Amino acid sequence: MTDSKDLREDRDRLVDAADADAYVRGICFKTGPPRLLGVELEWLVHDVRDPVRPVAPPRLAAAADRLRALPLKSLLTVEPGGQLEFSSQPASSLASCVTEVSADLALARAELSDLGLVLAGYGKAPWHEPPRVVHDPRYDAMENYYGRWNDAGYTIMCRTASVQVCVDAGYEEPGPLGYGRRWALAHLLGAVLVASFANSPLHMGRPTGWRSTRQACYGRTDPGRTLAPSDRLDPRSAFAAYALEAPIMVLRSEDGPWDPPEGLNLRRWTRTGHPRPPTVDDVAYHLTTLFPPIRPRGHLELRMIDAQPGEEGWLVPLAVTAALFDDPVATETAYRTVKALADTAGTAPAPRNPLWRNAARFGLADPELHAAATVCFAAAREALPRLGAPPHVLDAVDAFTARYVDRHRCPADDLLDRVNGKEVRP
Repeated sequence: MTDSKDLREDRDRLVDAADADAYVRGICFKTGPPRLLGVELEWLVHDVRDPVRPVAPPRLAAAADRLRALPLKSLLTVEPGGQLEFSSQPASSLASCVTEVSADLALARAELSDLGLVLAGYGKAPWHEPPRVVHDPRYDAMENYYGRWNDAGYTIMCRTASVQVCVDAGYEEPGPLGYGRRWALAHLLGAVLVASFANSPLHMGRPTGWRSTRQACYGRTDPGRTLAPSDRLDPRSAFAAYALEAPIMVLRSEDGPWDPPEGLNLRRWTRTGHPRPPTVDDVAYHLTTLFPPIRPRGHLELRMIDAQPGEEGWLVPLAVTAALFDDPVATETAYRTVKALADTAGTAPAPRNPLWRNAARFGLADPELHAAATVCFAAAREALPRLGAPPHVLDAVDAFTARYVDRHRCPADDLLDRVNGKEVRP
Protein backbone atom coordinates (compact mmCIF):
# COMPACT_ATOMS: atom_id res chain seq x y z
CA MET A 1 0.00 0.00 0.00
CA THR A 2 2.86 2.38 0.79
CA ASP A 3 4.42 1.83 -2.62
CA SER A 4 1.10 2.59 -4.32
CA LYS A 5 0.67 5.74 -2.24
CA ASP A 6 4.20 6.86 -3.05
CA LEU A 7 3.56 6.36 -6.76
CA ARG A 8 0.38 8.43 -6.60
CA GLU A 9 2.15 11.18 -4.71
CA ASP A 10 4.97 11.25 -7.26
CA ARG A 11 2.54 11.46 -10.18
CA ASP A 12 0.73 14.33 -8.49
CA ARG A 13 3.94 16.23 -7.70
CA LEU A 14 4.04 19.72 -9.23
CA VAL A 15 6.84 20.39 -11.72
CA ASP A 16 8.72 23.35 -13.12
CA ALA A 17 10.62 23.46 -16.43
CA ALA A 18 13.77 21.94 -14.92
CA ASP A 19 11.75 19.09 -13.40
CA ALA A 20 10.03 18.39 -16.72
CA ASP A 21 13.36 18.42 -18.56
CA ALA A 22 14.87 16.00 -16.06
CA TYR A 23 11.84 13.71 -16.21
CA VAL A 24 11.93 13.42 -20.01
CA ARG A 25 15.69 12.82 -20.01
CA GLY A 26 15.28 10.14 -17.38
CA ILE A 27 12.67 8.05 -19.17
CA CYS A 28 13.18 8.55 -22.92
CA PHE A 29 16.31 6.37 -23.40
CA LYS A 30 16.74 3.47 -20.99
CA THR A 31 20.04 1.92 -21.95
CA GLY A 32 21.49 -1.55 -21.63
CA PRO A 33 22.02 -4.64 -23.77
CA PRO A 34 19.37 -4.92 -26.52
CA ARG A 35 17.28 -7.86 -25.32
CA LEU A 36 13.61 -7.10 -25.91
CA LEU A 37 11.42 -6.66 -28.96
CA GLY A 38 7.81 -5.67 -29.47
CA VAL A 39 5.30 -4.82 -32.16
CA GLU A 40 2.10 -2.77 -32.29
CA LEU A 41 -0.24 -3.73 -35.11
CA GLU A 42 -3.03 -1.42 -36.19
CA TRP A 43 -5.69 -2.81 -38.51
CA LEU A 44 -8.62 -1.36 -40.36
CA VAL A 45 -11.82 -3.42 -40.06
CA HIS A 46 -13.72 -4.28 -43.26
CA ASP A 47 -16.85 -6.17 -44.15
CA VAL A 48 -15.89 -9.58 -45.53
CA ARG A 49 -18.31 -9.47 -48.45
CA ASP A 50 -18.11 -5.79 -49.35
CA PRO A 51 -14.85 -4.08 -48.27
CA VAL A 52 -15.91 -0.85 -49.97
CA ARG A 53 -18.93 -0.43 -47.71
CA PRO A 54 -18.14 1.32 -44.40
CA VAL A 55 -18.69 -0.81 -41.32
CA ALA A 56 -21.43 0.70 -39.15
CA PRO A 57 -20.32 1.88 -35.69
CA PRO A 58 -22.56 -0.62 -33.83
CA ARG A 59 -20.85 -3.51 -35.65
CA LEU A 60 -17.44 -2.09 -34.78
CA ALA A 61 -18.49 -1.74 -31.13
CA ALA A 62 -19.79 -5.31 -31.07
CA ALA A 63 -16.53 -6.55 -32.56
CA ALA A 64 -14.49 -4.70 -29.96
CA ASP A 65 -16.59 -6.14 -27.15
CA ARG A 66 -16.14 -9.67 -28.48
CA LEU A 67 -12.38 -9.23 -28.78
CA ARG A 68 -12.04 -7.77 -25.28
CA ALA A 69 -13.49 -10.99 -23.91
CA LEU A 70 -10.76 -13.08 -25.52
CA PRO A 71 -7.72 -14.33 -23.55
CA LEU A 72 -5.29 -12.17 -25.51
CA LYS A 73 -1.70 -11.66 -24.40
CA SER A 74 -1.48 -8.48 -26.46
CA LEU A 75 -3.05 -5.27 -25.25
CA LEU A 76 -6.10 -4.50 -27.38
CA THR A 77 -7.13 -0.90 -27.99
CA VAL A 78 -9.70 0.69 -30.28
CA GLU A 79 -8.46 3.71 -32.22
CA PRO A 80 -10.67 6.73 -33.00
CA GLY A 81 -11.86 5.49 -36.40
CA GLY A 82 -12.54 1.97 -35.15
CA GLN A 83 -9.10 0.61 -36.05
CA LEU A 84 -8.02 -2.26 -33.82
CA GLU A 85 -4.53 -2.21 -32.33
CA PHE A 86 -2.75 -5.22 -30.87
CA SER A 87 0.29 -4.26 -28.77
CA SER A 88 2.52 -7.19 -27.91
CA GLN A 89 4.16 -7.78 -24.59
CA PRO A 90 7.94 -7.18 -24.62
CA ALA A 91 9.44 -10.41 -25.99
CA SER A 92 12.86 -11.86 -25.38
CA SER A 93 13.18 -13.09 -28.97
CA LEU A 94 11.75 -12.61 -32.42
CA ALA A 95 10.35 -16.14 -32.34
CA SER A 96 8.43 -15.61 -29.09
CA CYS A 97 7.07 -12.27 -30.28
CA VAL A 98 5.83 -13.84 -33.51
CA THR A 99 4.32 -16.82 -31.71
CA GLU A 100 2.36 -14.78 -29.17
CA VAL A 101 1.05 -12.15 -31.57
CA SER A 102 0.14 -14.76 -34.21
CA ALA A 103 -1.90 -16.66 -31.62
CA ASP A 104 -3.74 -13.48 -30.61
CA LEU A 105 -4.49 -12.57 -34.22
CA ALA A 106 -5.82 -16.07 -34.90
CA LEU A 107 -8.24 -15.75 -31.99
CA ALA A 108 -9.31 -12.29 -33.12
CA ARG A 109 -9.82 -13.28 -36.75
CA ALA A 110 -12.02 -16.21 -35.80
CA GLU A 111 -14.19 -13.96 -33.63
CA LEU A 112 -14.42 -11.26 -36.31
CA SER A 113 -15.26 -13.81 -38.99
CA ASP A 114 -18.30 -14.81 -36.95
CA LEU A 115 -19.45 -11.17 -37.30
CA GLY A 116 -18.73 -11.03 -41.03
CA LEU A 117 -15.69 -8.80 -40.48
CA VAL A 118 -12.00 -9.04 -41.31
CA LEU A 119 -8.76 -7.30 -40.31
CA ALA A 120 -7.56 -5.31 -43.33
CA GLY A 121 -3.90 -4.38 -43.80
CA TYR A 122 -3.74 -0.96 -45.46
CA GLY A 123 -1.76 2.08 -44.36
CA LYS A 124 -4.80 4.25 -45.09
CA ALA A 125 -8.42 3.36 -45.74
CA PRO A 126 -8.43 3.07 -49.55
CA TRP A 127 -12.13 2.94 -50.42
CA HIS A 128 -13.97 5.28 -48.06
CA GLU A 129 -13.39 7.75 -45.22
CA PRO A 130 -14.16 6.17 -41.84
CA PRO A 131 -15.65 8.66 -39.38
CA ARG A 132 -14.60 8.90 -35.76
CA VAL A 133 -16.46 6.29 -33.71
CA VAL A 134 -14.60 6.54 -30.39
CA HIS A 135 -15.78 9.62 -28.51
CA ASP A 136 -14.02 10.70 -25.35
CA PRO A 137 -12.44 13.94 -24.10
CA ARG A 138 -8.96 13.03 -25.36
CA TYR A 139 -10.04 12.46 -28.93
CA ASP A 140 -12.41 15.43 -28.85
CA ALA A 141 -9.46 17.64 -27.91
CA MET A 142 -7.22 16.02 -30.53
CA GLU A 143 -9.78 16.56 -33.27
CA ASN A 144 -10.21 20.20 -32.28
CA TYR A 145 -6.45 20.71 -32.18
CA TYR A 146 -5.84 19.12 -35.58
CA GLY A 147 -8.69 21.16 -37.00
CA ARG A 148 -6.53 24.29 -36.60
CA TRP A 149 -4.15 22.88 -39.22
CA ASN A 150 -5.82 20.86 -41.98
CA ASP A 151 -7.46 17.48 -42.48
CA ALA A 152 -4.22 15.49 -42.22
CA GLY A 153 -4.32 14.97 -38.46
CA TYR A 154 -7.92 13.79 -38.55
CA THR A 155 -7.01 11.36 -41.35
CA ILE A 156 -4.18 9.96 -39.23
CA MET A 157 -6.51 9.56 -36.25
CA CYS A 158 -9.38 7.84 -38.00
CA ARG A 159 -8.25 6.45 -41.35
CA THR A 160 -4.73 5.05 -41.04
CA ALA A 161 -3.05 1.93 -39.68
CA SER A 162 0.54 0.88 -39.16
CA VAL A 163 3.09 -1.67 -38.05
CA GLN A 164 5.09 -0.13 -35.21
CA VAL A 165 8.25 -2.01 -34.28
CA CYS A 166 9.74 -1.46 -30.83
CA VAL A 167 13.43 -2.14 -30.18
CA ASP A 168 15.58 -1.45 -27.12
CA ALA A 169 17.41 1.87 -27.04
CA GLY A 170 20.80 0.13 -26.84
CA TYR A 171 23.96 0.48 -24.80
CA GLU A 172 24.94 3.73 -23.12
CA GLU A 173 28.41 3.38 -24.64
CA PRO A 174 29.26 4.22 -28.28
CA GLY A 175 29.37 1.50 -30.93
CA PRO A 176 27.03 -0.30 -33.34
CA LEU A 177 24.57 -1.14 -30.54
CA GLY A 178 24.96 2.13 -28.64
CA TYR A 179 21.84 4.25 -28.21
CA GLY A 180 23.30 7.21 -30.10
CA ARG A 181 24.11 5.08 -33.13
CA ARG A 182 20.72 3.33 -33.04
CA TRP A 183 18.94 6.69 -32.83
CA ALA A 184 20.83 7.96 -35.88
CA LEU A 185 20.31 4.67 -37.72
CA ALA A 186 16.56 4.81 -37.11
CA HIS A 187 16.18 8.24 -38.73
CA LEU A 188 17.93 7.20 -41.95
CA LEU A 189 16.79 3.58 -42.10
CA GLY A 190 13.27 4.86 -41.43
CA ALA A 191 13.08 6.27 -44.95
CA VAL A 192 14.08 2.87 -46.37
CA LEU A 193 11.33 1.24 -44.30
CA VAL A 194 8.78 3.81 -45.51
CA ALA A 195 9.72 3.10 -49.13
CA SER A 196 9.86 -0.69 -48.79
CA PHE A 197 6.55 -1.08 -46.97
CA ALA A 198 4.54 1.81 -48.42
CA ASN A 199 0.94 0.65 -48.68
CA SER A 200 -1.42 3.62 -48.77
CA PRO A 201 -1.64 5.05 -52.30
CA LEU A 202 -5.41 5.57 -52.57
CA HIS A 203 -8.06 8.00 -51.37
CA MET A 204 -11.68 7.09 -52.11
CA GLY A 205 -10.40 4.49 -54.58
CA ARG A 206 -8.21 6.91 -56.52
CA PRO A 207 -4.43 7.43 -56.55
CA THR A 208 -3.15 10.26 -54.37
CA GLY A 209 0.27 10.55 -56.01
CA TRP A 210 1.95 9.04 -52.93
CA ARG A 211 2.90 5.42 -52.29
CA SER A 212 2.47 6.20 -48.58
CA THR A 213 -0.31 8.74 -48.19
CA ARG A 214 -0.23 7.96 -44.49
CA GLN A 215 3.34 9.20 -44.25
CA ALA A 216 2.51 12.23 -46.40
CA CYS A 217 -0.17 13.13 -43.85
CA TYR A 218 2.41 13.14 -41.06
CA GLY A 219 4.43 15.55 -43.19
CA ARG A 220 1.48 17.96 -43.46
CA THR A 221 0.28 18.29 -39.89
CA ASP A 222 1.61 19.98 -36.74
CA PRO A 223 5.43 20.01 -37.05
CA GLY A 224 5.80 20.59 -33.31
CA ARG A 225 4.79 17.00 -32.59
CA THR A 226 5.31 15.04 -35.83
CA LEU A 227 8.80 16.08 -36.99
CA ALA A 228 11.97 14.43 -35.72
CA PRO A 229 13.88 16.27 -32.97
CA SER A 230 17.04 18.18 -33.82
CA ASP A 231 20.08 16.10 -34.73
CA ARG A 232 22.44 18.85 -33.55
CA LEU A 233 22.12 17.79 -29.89
CA ASP A 234 22.64 14.49 -28.13
CA PRO A 235 19.44 12.39 -28.25
CA ARG A 236 18.38 12.99 -24.66
CA SER A 237 18.86 16.75 -24.86
CA ALA A 238 17.19 16.88 -28.26
CA PHE A 239 14.07 15.01 -27.18
CA ALA A 240 13.76 16.89 -23.88
CA ALA A 241 13.88 20.20 -25.75
CA TYR A 242 11.41 18.85 -28.31
CA ALA A 243 8.94 17.80 -25.60
CA LEU A 244 9.18 21.13 -23.78
CA GLU A 245 8.60 23.15 -26.94
CA ALA A 246 5.76 20.97 -28.26
CA PRO A 247 2.32 22.58 -27.96
CA ILE A 248 -0.04 21.10 -25.42
CA MET A 249 -2.66 19.14 -27.35
CA VAL A 250 -4.76 17.78 -24.50
CA LEU A 251 -5.25 19.41 -21.09
CA ARG A 252 -7.10 17.01 -18.84
CA SER A 253 -9.87 18.33 -16.66
CA GLU A 254 -12.32 16.78 -14.21
CA ASP A 255 -15.16 18.68 -15.84
CA GLY A 256 -15.57 20.31 -19.19
CA PRO A 257 -13.62 19.80 -22.41
CA TRP A 258 -9.90 18.96 -22.48
CA ASP A 259 -8.96 21.68 -24.96
CA PRO A 260 -5.87 23.68 -23.90
CA PRO A 261 -5.41 27.42 -24.42
CA GLU A 262 -4.11 28.05 -27.92
CA GLY A 263 -0.35 28.59 -28.09
CA LEU A 264 0.44 26.84 -24.80
CA ASN A 265 3.51 24.60 -24.84
CA LEU A 266 4.97 22.52 -22.03
CA ARG A 267 7.78 24.95 -21.24
CA ARG A 268 5.37 27.89 -20.91
CA TRP A 269 2.95 25.80 -18.87
CA THR A 270 5.64 24.79 -16.37
CA ARG A 271 6.83 28.40 -16.05
CA THR A 272 3.45 30.07 -15.63
CA GLY A 273 1.39 27.40 -13.89
CA HIS A 274 -1.63 28.47 -15.92
CA PRO A 275 -4.37 27.45 -16.47
CA ARG A 276 -3.44 25.12 -13.58
CA PRO A 277 -0.08 23.95 -12.23
CA PRO A 278 1.26 20.92 -14.15
CA THR A 279 2.25 17.66 -12.47
CA VAL A 280 4.60 14.79 -13.27
CA ASP A 281 1.58 12.91 -14.58
CA ASP A 282 0.77 15.80 -16.93
CA VAL A 283 4.27 15.62 -18.39
CA ALA A 284 3.95 11.86 -18.88
CA TYR A 285 0.57 12.34 -20.57
CA HIS A 286 1.94 15.08 -22.83
CA LEU A 287 4.54 12.62 -24.12
CA THR A 288 1.73 10.32 -25.32
CA THR A 289 0.54 13.10 -27.64
CA LEU A 290 3.88 13.46 -29.46
CA PHE A 291 4.13 11.53 -32.74
CA PRO A 292 7.62 11.85 -34.26
CA PRO A 293 8.64 9.08 -36.69
CA ILE A 294 10.81 7.50 -33.99
CA ARG A 295 9.45 7.98 -30.48
CA PRO A 296 11.75 7.24 -27.53
CA ARG A 297 9.76 5.62 -24.74
CA GLY A 298 12.68 4.07 -22.92
CA HIS A 299 12.86 1.88 -26.01
CA LEU A 300 12.64 3.14 -29.60
CA GLU A 301 9.21 3.01 -31.22
CA LEU A 302 9.50 3.06 -35.03
CA ARG A 303 6.23 4.52 -36.26
CA MET A 304 6.77 4.97 -40.01
CA ILE A 305 5.72 1.59 -41.44
CA ASP A 306 2.31 1.27 -43.14
CA ALA A 307 0.07 -1.66 -42.21
CA GLN A 308 0.77 -4.58 -44.53
CA PRO A 309 -1.46 -6.77 -46.71
CA GLY A 310 -2.19 -10.40 -45.94
CA GLU A 311 -2.55 -12.24 -42.68
CA GLU A 312 1.22 -12.53 -42.20
CA GLY A 313 2.39 -9.39 -43.99
CA TRP A 314 3.31 -7.80 -40.64
CA LEU A 315 5.97 -10.45 -40.06
CA VAL A 316 8.31 -8.98 -42.66
CA PRO A 317 8.78 -5.43 -41.29
CA LEU A 318 9.05 -6.86 -37.78
CA ALA A 319 11.71 -9.39 -38.77
CA VAL A 320 13.71 -7.09 -41.03
CA THR A 321 13.73 -4.25 -38.50
CA ALA A 322 14.68 -6.55 -35.62
CA ALA A 323 17.57 -8.00 -37.59
CA LEU A 324 18.91 -4.61 -38.68
CA PHE A 325 18.87 -3.30 -35.11
CA ASP A 326 19.81 -6.29 -32.98
CA ASP A 327 22.31 -8.30 -35.03
CA PRO A 328 25.70 -6.53 -34.79
CA VAL A 329 26.83 -7.50 -38.29
CA ALA A 330 23.55 -6.51 -39.93
CA THR A 331 23.46 -3.30 -37.91
CA GLU A 332 26.89 -2.25 -39.11
CA THR A 333 26.00 -3.06 -42.72
CA ALA A 334 22.75 -1.12 -42.48
CA TYR A 335 24.40 1.89 -40.89
CA ARG A 336 27.13 2.10 -43.54
CA THR A 337 24.47 1.77 -46.23
CA VAL A 338 21.99 4.36 -44.98
CA LYS A 339 24.66 6.83 -43.89
CA ALA A 340 25.14 7.55 -47.60
CA LEU A 341 21.52 8.75 -47.69
CA ALA A 342 22.29 11.67 -45.37
CA ASP A 343 23.19 13.96 -48.28
CA THR A 344 19.74 13.46 -49.79
CA ALA A 345 18.07 14.00 -46.43
CA GLY A 346 19.82 17.32 -45.97
CA THR A 347 19.29 19.35 -42.81
CA ALA A 348 15.48 19.33 -42.61
CA PRO A 349 13.98 16.89 -40.09
CA ALA A 350 12.09 13.74 -41.07
CA PRO A 351 9.49 13.29 -42.44
CA ARG A 352 9.66 16.64 -44.25
CA ASN A 353 13.13 16.27 -45.73
CA PRO A 354 13.70 15.20 -49.36
CA LEU A 355 14.75 11.64 -48.46
CA TRP A 356 11.58 10.86 -46.52
CA ARG A 357 9.38 12.65 -49.03
CA ASN A 358 10.90 10.60 -51.86
CA ALA A 359 10.27 7.44 -49.85
CA ALA A 360 6.62 8.33 -49.28
CA ARG A 361 6.01 9.48 -52.85
CA PHE A 362 7.95 6.94 -54.91
CA GLY A 363 8.55 3.91 -52.68
CA LEU A 364 11.24 1.63 -54.09
CA ALA A 365 10.87 3.19 -57.54
CA ASP A 366 13.39 5.71 -56.16
CA PRO A 367 16.80 4.35 -57.29
CA GLU A 368 18.72 5.50 -54.21
CA LEU A 369 16.23 4.02 -51.77
CA HIS A 370 15.97 0.83 -53.81
CA ALA A 371 19.75 0.34 -53.70
CA ALA A 372 19.75 0.82 -49.92
CA ALA A 373 16.79 -1.52 -49.46
CA THR A 374 18.48 -4.25 -51.48
CA VAL A 375 21.54 -4.20 -49.21
CA CYS A 376 19.50 -3.91 -46.00
CA PHE A 377 17.13 -6.76 -46.85
CA ALA A 378 20.06 -9.00 -47.76
CA ALA A 379 21.82 -8.17 -44.48
CA ALA A 380 18.63 -8.81 -42.52
CA ARG A 381 18.01 -12.14 -44.27
CA GLU A 382 21.53 -13.29 -43.48
CA ALA A 383 21.10 -12.29 -39.84
CA LEU A 384 17.66 -13.76 -39.18
CA PRO A 385 18.81 -17.37 -38.69
CA ARG A 386 21.30 -16.08 -36.12
CA LEU A 387 18.35 -14.48 -34.28
CA GLY A 388 16.44 -17.77 -34.32
CA ALA A 389 13.78 -16.67 -36.79
CA PRO A 390 11.24 -19.45 -37.49
CA PRO A 391 11.21 -20.95 -41.02
CA HIS A 392 7.87 -19.37 -41.95
CA VAL A 393 9.30 -15.94 -41.10
CA LEU A 394 12.28 -16.59 -43.36
CA ASP A 395 9.89 -17.68 -46.10
CA ALA A 396 7.84 -14.51 -45.68
CA VAL A 397 10.94 -12.31 -45.97
CA ASP A 398 12.10 -14.23 -49.05
CA ALA A 399 8.70 -13.90 -50.71
CA PHE A 400 8.49 -10.17 -49.96
CA THR A 401 12.00 -9.58 -51.27
CA ALA A 402 11.28 -11.42 -54.51
CA ARG A 403 7.88 -9.81 -55.04
CA TYR A 404 8.79 -6.24 -54.15
CA VAL A 405 12.40 -5.36 -53.35
CA ASP A 406 13.95 -7.23 -56.29
CA ARG A 407 11.42 -5.60 -58.63
CA HIS A 408 11.69 -1.99 -57.39
CA ARG A 409 8.16 -2.27 -55.99
CA CYS A 410 6.29 -1.93 -52.71
CA PRO A 411 2.80 -3.15 -51.67
CA ALA A 412 1.28 0.16 -52.79
CA ASP A 413 2.14 -0.75 -56.38
CA ASP A 414 -0.22 -3.74 -56.23
CA LEU A 415 -3.09 -1.43 -55.30
CA LEU A 416 -2.12 1.01 -58.03
CA ASP A 417 -2.07 -1.83 -60.55
CA ARG A 418 -5.66 -2.65 -59.60
CA VAL A 419 -6.76 0.93 -60.14
CA ASN A 420 -5.43 1.29 -63.69
CA GLY A 421 -6.55 4.91 -63.74
CA LYS A 422 -10.19 4.04 -63.02
CA GLU A 423 -12.39 3.88 -59.97
CA VAL A 424 -11.64 0.55 -58.37
CA ARG A 425 -13.68 -2.20 -56.79
CA PRO A 426 -11.63 -4.59 -54.64
